[in-house]
Amino acid sequence: MQPALAKVWKPFPPLSPEQKNALKAYPPLMQQLLVNRKMTTPELAEAFIAGARPEGCDPFLMKGMEVAVNRLLQAGASREKIAVYGDYDVDGVTATVLLVQALASLGMEVIEYIPNRFDEGYGLNNEALDALAASGVRVVVTVDCGIRSAAEAQHARQLGIDLIITDHHHPLNEVPGALAVINPRQEGDAYPEKNLTGVGLAYKLAEGLLQHAHADGIVLEDWLDLVALGTVADLAPLTGENRYLVRRGLARICEPKRPGLFSLANVAGLDIRKTTATDIGFILGPRLNAAGRLESATAAYQLLMSRTVAEAAPLAQQLEMHNQQRKQLTRDIEARVQETIAAQVGETYLIFAVESDFNPGVVGLAASRLSEIYHRPAIVGNLGEESVRCSCRSIPEFHITEALDEITGLLVHHGGHAAAAGFTVKRENLPEVIERLSAIAALKLEGADLQPVVNPDLDLPLRYLKPDVMDSIDRLQPFGYGNPEPLFVSRNVRIKYRKPVGKEARHLKLMLVDGGVVYDAIAFNQGAQADRLPDQIDILYTFERNNYRDFAGFQLNIRDLRPAVGA
Repeated sequence: MQPALAKVWKPFPPLSPEQKNALKAYPPLMQQLLVNRKMTTPELAEAFIAGARPEGCDPFLMKGMEVAVNRLLQAGASREKIAVYGDYDVDGVTATVLLVQALASLGMEVIEYIPNRFDEGYGLNNEALDALAASGVRVVVTVDCGIRSAAEAQHARQLGIDLIITDHHHPLNEVPGALAVINPRQEGDAYPEKNLTGVGLAYKLAEGLLQHAHADGIVLEDWLDLVALGTVADLAPLTGENRYLVRRGLARICEPKRPGLFSLANVAGLDIRKTTATDIGFILGPRLNAAGRLESATAAYQLLMSRTVAEAAPLAQQLEMHNQQRKQLTRDIEARVQETIAAQVGETYLIFAVESDFNPGVVGLAASRLSEIYHRPAIVGNLGEESVRCSCRSIPEFHITEALDEITGLLVHHGGHAAAAGFTVKRENLPEVIERLSAIAALKLEGADLQPVVNPDLDLPLRYLKPDVMDSIDRLQPFGYGNPEPLFVSRNVRIKYRKPVGKEARHLKLMLVDGGVVYDAIAFNQGAQADRLPDQIDILYTFERNNYRDFAGFQLNIRDLRPAVGA
């Protein structure tokens, strides 16, 4: 099995005198962290730390918002049946829950529809629209999907359905001919925040509805917990309006009023009162996603809709079980692909693996891990009898959705972001798709130094790392894509204690010493290094609280480590 590529540590440059002077109100370490995040003026720094709401967040600045709001209010007044058509990932499920609850709170007749990943695939499909029309639905609102469904939009019109699309994915040149399309990325849209997620757009639609409906007793902010869940889980940048929404949403999660979230945190061993964005990304999000990956997203939807803990508890247990199965399936696919491609990685710019027994619900996770290991775009898919469904994960040097756009004529469906995408292709077209994508990757990446680069915020002797550093770190929360957790480098630290821990000894527990300072450390997926490391090492890490089993302390989360120079 091929080891992960060595990471290049490329620290941010030290501050200039001008930068230090501009941020002189802050401690030196905080100055460096702020400048590294492009917060270079007192005004920017203050707004960032406060998580202030940016200007220009009126939902009616979005194209299509006024038409969508008016049509939904009309449907409510005439008692027309509305369907919220979602997606099976966390962003789609939270968006579906949010909009169903918002419309129902306004007295509208509303149902949800989340397609099955295995039977229907991603996004709108004509069979689902036929079924909804037959059940009396007259308005369909998509969340987190639909922006590339021009044919399905035409079919909805033929059925007499008014289609409202809300979707944050990149549109093609042709915007579907729906009654209204809400997507701040579409041409001519004046809304300043382009990085809202599916659940973020659902929240803005609910905000627009409440501005016109003036309903008593409905508190828009009650749905911010859902916005935080979907935004973090979908890896949206935690800057601008997303930062504002997630920060307030985390406060809602920490004062739990949603029985489903309380139950899910309980089975995961998470103290929900201390939930961070990192906890969403690594604990809550994967469990909510697990339902749609292995069966259907119904359990996740029902969990978040639950009104009592008694109703939610068995659903949370079900998601926990699915999550354990998901982990094992992902590891199995990852190991099989690594065995197949290990000898080829140095000769190719694109990892591509499809098999008939690869579970389509976890191929994206396997692709993500492979892309991380080899620092190449990775595509992993399920080979069906007639078609192939693939998930793609990429690297900063290669925009995977733009690559798929170049071969759109070969694909049945496709869509996504710069770093993650998916597509469906007829089986007979698969060889040409592989050939074309490989050629595009070679053209874009030839000559590039394909080693993963990490940017530590600061090179800091471990003996200078004091607990009060955590105060500066906390002020920058929440962390995620676009606002990474601060990374530090400490050199020539001594290993006092080492031990492989966890299932199959996958992880490495360390006690590290520098002068009189001693810190516990954990290096995930580094258990095999226990006997290989010298006593003196250099470490790349985050500084975090360790609340395991109610132990209140600090630890280092090692992201990379190597022998110290001369060790």
